[in-house]
Amino acid sequence: MLHTRLSLIAAGPAALDECVTYIQQEIGPVLEARPGSLGISVLADRERGVALFGSVWATSHEMTASEDTEAPLRGELAKRAGGPVTVEDYQVPVYELFEEQELPRHGQAARLTRIQVRPSEVDDIIGVVGEYAVPSLTETPGFCDALLFAHPASGRLISQTAWRDPGARAASPSVAAIIRAEVPDEASSEIHAVEDYTLVFSSIREP
Repeated sequence: MLHTRLSLIAAGPAALDECVTYIQQEIGPVLEARPGSLGISVLADRERGVALFGSVWATSHEMTASEDTEAPLRGELAKRAGGPVTVEDYQVPVYELFEEQELPRHGQAARLTRIQVRPSEVDDIIGVVGEYAVPSLTETPGFCDALLFAHPASGRLISQTAWRDPGARAASPSVAAIIRAEVPDEASSEIHAVEDYTLVFSSIREP
């Protein structure tokens, strides 16, 4: 199974832009040269002053091994942001990339749906996203990709989708609504947040 490391950055507009440039020019090339790398992505919302930097890895072992390389780079990133960078590691049980899109890509409209369930129900959500949400999304005009990140021990999941533009994103099926409709025990699944971003850069590719 694929794995991802997500780093959340909060900063003012100027510092955020500097952080994004640093990721693209310094961190990205170093990480992508490591064994098992499947690319990086950067999402940003300048109005909220947040960016999400993600790296995707072929195995948990290769992601863990990359931490010695990434940790000092992330320390420099925190200095430029003027505050801590929050890091979380996830499995990637759903990984659907639009075959015809060109890499690297930018300017797409992304949406993150943060979900909390009991650890015993993580597989249920993975099944719903893979069997119901992804087929609906891929049939929608403007669809680019869909990924699901899961942390089984805590019950945290994040659905990440990307669309050609904000209009296509607005017209797309709601992952949150599909989960609410398909999960038998709605009380045990909570949609913690739905966050919209712009995709600044992505080199994520098929394994």
